[in-house]
Parts: sequence; structure tokens; C-alpha cells
Amino acid sequence: MDVVEGIFALIGDLTWGWSLIPFLVVLGIFFTLISKLVQFEFFGRMFRVLYSPREGTDGRRISSREALLVSVGGRVGGGNIAGVAVAITLGGPGAVFWMWAIALVGMATSLFECSLAQLYKRAEPDGTYRGGPARYIIFGLGEQFRWLAVLYAVCLIAAFAFGFNAFQGNTVAGAANDSLGVERLYTGLFLAALTAFIVYGGIRRIAKAADIIIPVMAVTYIGMALFVTLINLPELPGVLYSIVANAFGIETAVSGGIGAAIAQGLRRGLFSNEAGLGSAPNVAAVAHVKHPISQGIVQSLSVFIDTMIICSCTAFVILLGDVYVPGAQDINGVALTQQSLVSHIGDWAQYFLTFAVLLFSFSSIIYNYYLGETALTVFTESRAVLHGIRVAVVGVVFLGATAPAATAVFFFSDPLMGILALVNLVALTMLFPIGMRLLKDYRQQLRAGIDDPVLDVDAYADLNIDRAAWSDAK
Repeated sequence: MDVVEGIFALIGDLTWGWSLIPFLVVLGIFFTLISKLVQFEFFGRMFRVLYSPREGTDGRRISSREALLVSVGGRVGGGNIAGVAVAITLGGPGAVFWMWAIALVGMATSLFECSLAQLYKRAEPDGTYRGGPARYIIFGLGEQFRWLAVLYAVCLIAAFAFGFNAFQGNTVAGAANDSLGVERLYTGLFLAALTAFIVYGGIRRIAKAADIIIPVMAVTYIGMALFVTLINLPELPGVLYSIVANAFGIETAVSGGIGAAIAQGLRRGLFSNEAGLGSAPNVAAVAHVKHPISQGIVQSLSVFIDTMIICSCTAFVILLGDVYVPGAQDINGVALTQQSLVSHIGDWAQYFLTFAVLLFSFSSIIYNYYLGETALTVFTESRAVLHGIRVAVVGVVFLGATAPAATAVFFFSDPLMGILALVNLVALTMLFPIGMRLLKDYRQQLRAGIDDPVLDVDAYADLNIDRAAWSDAK
């Protein structure tokens, strides 16, 4: 077992430690510059989806807004509460600035990967769609690269459907036990039952659940953070100065200085918003839209919501309080966020945070399951196998919740996510000219006065596109 753990530790070092983060950063900057700051150009258009819940759908398909909310639910998880606290503890307040920076360039990466997932999506018999990196590898790069799609799919199932779902179950059960005294067994049974109900309803039920959970989750947490900010408004300018000063080494809050701030900010930001990691495109592909870039723009908003809004809320709660002590690591993770919130508004805040963790983690569980289901279809469409993975995911959630040490079994999750991210980035780089072709088409239609551009499949006859998936785009 030690040998196996050592191998995966080496994979983790080679991906997250040496290649992945520089690749993500450089690629994000490259996409931003070559596209002429596309994420800022269409920033205003991103918000249209929030007040157009089911435009263009017939009740069978998933709307752009629903796909956005499923994606937000997956990106926004325990990392937004515990991960930000870890970044500040290890990297100082300056880490927050670099989380913001990587989110802004990551918005461009997300736009292109999600647009390609839309372009190469496939229509399902029930009227829904499937897509994602595995399919744009197979249909965009060609059958000779199917092995790469298979590698990606295996990593996606193992890391997200199993590994990360065990951790999410563990997070919820731990929070409920610490603040409410609820036994892990009961939390595990509740989570498992709720997970089974949602996943057996397929993507439609997942989308409907996200349509309810995510707005409640986001509004309550943002509202609480705004309240904390308002009651500490005189201290806000000082906190903002501290974030910028520590980011550029003007002040030093932790050992490692600016290097620690950059490393922790970039790492935690990328873990949180998932831009370029190849997970979100699987959900982006299910939306019914008229042009691939339309959903790419929407998915950029998902990155913005995750990091620029939700992560910032956690950062302000911590930095405006007196619990966080620069350089001290005796209080870390979710405990730092929890104690900071309590210091602002009282003991009842720990119950609120437990509720937030429950919603954040459960939204991630159903998102992670759908990623695994989509990856599974690369190998087989068998209903029996699909039933098997559903049972397995429900079991993993229960196991993670009831047996804290069981999450150690899934030590392979982060290294495998590193592999699938590298696979996705290689494919994304190779297909980037197609993404720019889509963007040029979208811009030309806007300049011609078409407010809602439409994909003309005939103009892309040289590509392996499923015409059935775009038959009614107009």
C-alpha cells in the first residue's frame, strides 16, 4: 500500500507541483490576450441568463441558467469555506489577491473549454445532450486520440464521482457533529437518501435541485458576509490595503512572503473555480443554446461567482475579524472561518455555517456524480452499469460521512485530477483555433445586429458535429 501511495504522491508532485499550475496560468493569460480580453468584452452579457430561466427550452431540455447553477453548485463547495481559510493561513492576506487574479484569467479558459464542449455535444434519445472534454477529444481531435479520452474519463470517475464525494460527505458529517452534536451515522443516512433521490432522477432532477439549492445557498452566504462587512465597514479599507500590500511584498504576514502568497492564492483559486481542469465543460454541454459561445460566456460567470464573490465573502469574514493572527497556524480550515463568524455575530453563527456547509457540499455531491455518469458513457451506455455507479456513489457518500478515516482511502483523488486537467489542457490547446473560429463567428453576428447569435452548422461542415444536437438552434 505504501508503494501505491508513493506512486500517487509522485504523480501529484509532477502535476500540481511542477507542471499544472504554471500551465494553467500561462494558458489562461494566453487565451485572455489572444481573444482580446473576451471575458471582459462580454461581461455584461453573462448576467442575462440570471433572468431568463428557461428561454429556448421545451421542458425536456436543460436551460442555460440551469446548467449554470449546476456548474456553480459544483465549483462552490467546502473549498470556498475551508480552502480560503487555508490559503490565508499559509499565504497571508495577499493570497486573496492572487485568487482574484487567477479567476479573472481563468474566466477566458472556462469560456473556451465550455464553448468547445457545446460545439461537440451529442444529442441523447430523451432530448438531452452529453458533452465535455472526452467528446471534444474524440470528435474534435479524432479517433486516434480516443485513448486520451478514456484516460480522462477514468480519472474523472475516480477523482470526482468517488474520491471527492467521500470528502464532501465527510465535511458535512463533521460539521453537523461538531456544531449540532448529530451522530455521523444519521447524517450519512440522510445524505445517502437525498443523493439517491436526486441522482436517480437524472440530469433533469439534478438541474431542478440546483435551481433551488444554489440561489438559496449563494444568497444566504453572501448576505451574511455583506452583513459582517457592513458592521465592520471602517476596517474594510485597511483589509483591502493589507491584501494588496501582502500580494506584492510591501508587507509580509507569513514566512515565504510574496512567494507564499502567490503559490497559495493560485493553487486554492484553481482548486476552487476549476477553470481549465476539464470538469465544468461536462455540465456546460447539457444546455440548450443557439450558439456555443453563448454558454461559454455563461460559464465564465460561474468562475466569477465562485471566486470573486463567494471566496471573497469568506476572506472578508476572516480578515475583518480578530481570530486570524498572521503567521499563526493553530486555527485552520473551516474552524478559522467558523470562529471568525462567531466573533462577528455570536455563537449562533456556527449553526448557520453548518447549514452553509451542508448546501455547499451537497450541491458538489450531485455535480460530482453527474461528472462520473457522463464519463461512464465514454465506455458504455448500459443501464445496468449506470445503476451500478449510482449505487456506488450513494455508498461512497455514506462511507465518507460515517467513517472519517475512510476518506484516506481516496488519496488518489488529487493526483488523478491533475492528470485529467493536463489531458484537458493539451486538448484545449490543440482545439483553440476552433474556439477562436467560434468566437469570430459570434462577434461578426453581433456586429451585424444579431443580438442572439445562432450557430450555422453548414459553416462548420468540415468538423465532426452532431447535427441533431443543433437541429433546432434557430
